[in-house]
Amino acid sequence: MSRRRSAAEAFEKVPTQVFANSAEAAKELAAEVRKLIETKNKAGKPAVLGMATGSTPVPFYRELIRLHKEEGMSFKNVITFNLDEYYGLNADHPESYARFMADQLFDHIDIPKKNIHIPKGTVPSDQVFAHCREYEEAIDTAGGVDLQILGIGRTGHIGFNEPGSSKESLTRRITLDRITRQDAASDFRGEENVPHFAITMGVGTILRAKKLVLMAWGENKAGIVAKAVEGPVTEAISASFLQDHPDARFFIDAGASRELTRFKLPWLVGPVNWTPRETQRAVCWQSAQMSRPVLKLVDEDYNEHGLSDLLSEQGPAYQLNIRIFNRLQHTITGWPGGKPDADDTYRPERARPFPKRCLVFSPEPQDGVIAIGGTIDRLREQGHDVQVVSLTSGSLRVADSEADKFASTLLELGATAADSAQWKEQTEYARELVRLIEEKGEFGEDPPVLRRLKALILRGELRDAAAAVGLGTDKVVFLDLPFYEKGRYRRFRSSEEDVATVAALLREWKPHQIYLTGDAADPSSVPSICFKVIETALKQCEGEEWIGSCTNWLYRGKEKAFEPHEIDMAVPLSPNQMERKLRALTRYQSLSSLELQTPDLNRAAAAQYDSLGLAEYEAMECFQRWRRV
Repeated sequence: MSRRRSAAEAFEKVPTQVFANSAEAAKELAAEVRKLIETKNKAGKPAVLGMATGSTPVPFYRELIRLHKEEGMSFKNVITFNLDEYYGLNADHPESYARFMADQLFDHIDIPKKNIHIPKGTVPSDQVFAHCREYEEAIDTAGGVDLQILGIGRTGHIGFNEPGSSKESLTRRITLDRITRQDAASDFRGEENVPHFAITMGVGTILRAKKLVLMAWGENKAGIVAKAVEGPVTEAISASFLQDHPDARFFIDAGASRELTRFKLPWLVGPVNWTPRETQRAVCWQSAQMSRPVLKLVDEDYNEHGLSDLLSEQGPAYQLNIRIFNRLQHTITGWPGGKPDADDTYRPERARPFPKRCLVFSPEPQDGVIAIGGTIDRLREQGHDVQVVSLTSGSLRVADSEADKFASTLLELGATAADSAQWKEQTEYARELVRLIEEKGEFGEDPPVLRRLKALILRGELRDAAAAVGLGTDKVVFLDLPFYEKGRYRRFRSSEEDVATVAALLREWKPHQIYLTGDAADPSSVPSICFKVIETALKQCEGEEWIGSCTNWLYRGKEKAFEPHEIDMAVPLSPNQMERKLRALTRYQSLSSLELQTPDLNRAAAAQYDSLGLAEYEAMECFQRWRRV
């Protein structure tokens, strides 16, 4: 379905439609699929769909299921071809894409099994080439793919066509990029467990589809989406090849659109409503472009970089620079809970009440301390009542080796105890753990006993990490929300029970401050689901006396860091506080390589403020005020 492109989209080389959220995009795409199926049925032909996996298409698949169950949409005359599969995993493996597609779509619709095609991950090595050729032939025999659904990886890959894949590449086995394996680490309980190879449709195979729709959600995808849509066509980003297709489109949400020129630099494509936030964005960008502090920018800098309208409306440069510098300066505070008995006119947080009750929501046990451990330390040090709330147990992220280590310690204690009879129950428990680990294999489903142990391991780690930033064990709460305990990564669904649990905590605690994350995360991720649960719980509390005086601060976890114009509060960390935060991080044994980079991001935030001409700090933790709609 063609759509007239606006002047604001001048930099975009692929038609790109931005939706408020993934659900809206999924609804429109599913409606398009329905129309395709109906058109093909009238012509007496099957509709051939190319399917993607991962968290991105989950909202789309749920909408297809709804259309089938509630509106009678049939898939009996649909043929599907999946993009890829991990090499080495059988179809029953919990992380195989064959299992994913069954769980997320095929088991819930009326598609004949013979019409489903997914590359086989267990083909012997000497038969891979023949299997890939047969896959290509099956696509041709079906008449080619009518509509190919795509996601995009952080390396810019479509399917598993990692950087270096040529435009002519066909279905083949490929080695997975390190970043791709990092992104799958949580699914496999550690990066070391992620398969090194996959079988994937090639770029050439994908481009033969009659229509292509690439979906992307969340700010973490914003940078690579912009490169694929606006950058040069290059083998380094296989998604960029969609620029050469006659009917390719991008369906993205607001978060994934953030780096497109029309949103990031709107003054380059048309008139701008110069709100305070937009003005601050432009001045900070200008400063970065010139590698010059804000107060050293001059009229000519603005005129030469497309900002003459801003200058004519709010200039001259000297006065504009001072206003923005002051605004940036007012975001910096060593008092994240507010400074008592002080003039708070220009401070991010109000002075009263003091002390405040502060809730720090952590989607998984590690998230809160890793992201804002320095601020937690500062709040506690300044006398506020801080409670860290682990919303989920995090048990799915714990490797079997950690449970095995615990069991081995118990066995050794029992064997070396003076009275081994006293250790009989513990020894039997440890042997049962070892048996369960061996029985389920490297990637099997954790039985309840093992999953509970892994949750307890993370509880201990969070308590130790909290202690490293000055919080006692009584200041750590574990909610173990049901959606997590009943699900798996990429397959979670929250319920009223989750919301009720959080709402009960809010009503009990009646906080003056809430720290939360996940607003910009992938909609199927744990942080995003937790954010929506908290948001719904807060809506249920509307009208209650405490909620009107509660401020909400967003922080970033694994998501893209806030830009300077987005920051409403920046908390500087001294070298000693950074040392305590680093000490807290060492308490966790199951951190991903991305999570280990958090201290570097804190230092980068401080360096960014320094480059704008503000004071130089060791590191900073940054926040954005969230106003509930």
